[in-house]
Amino acid sequence: MIGLPTLAIPPGPKPPRFGINQSYVRALVAAGCAPVLIPLLDDDERLRAIYERLDGIVFPGGADIAPHEYGEEPIGDLNVVEAARDRTELTLARWAFADDLPTLGICRGQQVLNVALGGSLWQDLRHQGVTSIEHSDADGRARNAMIHGVRLDPDSRLAQLIDETDIQVNSLHHQAVKTVAPQLRITGQSHDGVIEALESPERRFLIAVQCHPEEIDDLDWVRRLFQGFARAAQTTS
Repeated sequence: MIGLPTLAIPPGPKPPRFGINQSYVRALVAAGCAPVLIPLLDDDERLRAIYERLDGIVFPGGADIAPHEYGEEPIGDLNVVEAARDRTELTLARWAFADDLPTLGICRGQQVLNVALGGSLWQDLRHQGVTSIEHSDADGRARNAMIHGVRLDPDSRLAQLIDETDIQVNSLHHQAVKTVAPQLRITGQSHDGVIEALESPERRFLIAVQCHPEEIDDLDWVRRLFQGFARAAQTTS
């Protein structure tokens, strides 16, 4: 049973809802998992009641994390922030790390894990001069378009799990990890130096990637990633 935090869908023609891209559910189901969608709750007792039933958790992609969560003021190119989502996901991330719950972070999810454990972010890669490569989908690219390579540390758990050290990935982010949290280590970077993968050597399974593997789940290395996560979660039961 894998927790999957949702996002808030504001009211329009329909009342406000919680939801998540179906691609996350599809990838988890294909790996043998039963995804459970977690609403954004400001009641820790009820959030904990859901959390304690989980065998693992995936932190998905989404909007920007509020800069005050990592001790910065916002810059001009900051996108939308969602305070309720930040609160729910950062709380869950800290619980999961403390309890050694198998955890997979995807895009924003990598950033959530880093911030939850004391790291910081680049608020906008291009605006802050980190790279000249367009990592975001501002150019209208398809979500499954392969954009750049990532070099993985051969000794990392991720590289050994997927049996690859050089992979091609999609790219849909304008933020990225800046200062790495003390409990995490860098295990993958793109050729321009942007941090593309993190993991914790102290945990049974805590792996995060900056790309969106759920959108390219027809690739062998992606299937191995989700299957490895599912095996780790199964041992929790």
